[in-house]
Amino acid sequence: MTCDRLVCANCAGPVSEGRCSVCRAHRDRESPFAHLSPTALIALLATLIAVALVAQRVATA
Repeated sequence: MTCDRLVCANCAGPVSEGRCSVCRAHRDRESPFAHLSPTALIALLATLIAVALVAQRVATA
């Protein structure tokens, strides 16, 4: 679950914006990739797969 849809009970703002100390603390407790959008996560995964394929081809050549 990402923070982009969570609403803070302290400041009533989106947790992803980090308006208050409670928002920032919760956002920091989440995984390092929690603030990334699903599109960015897919792009990161595609990049990692591409690097793995290149490394495999270099190792077998």
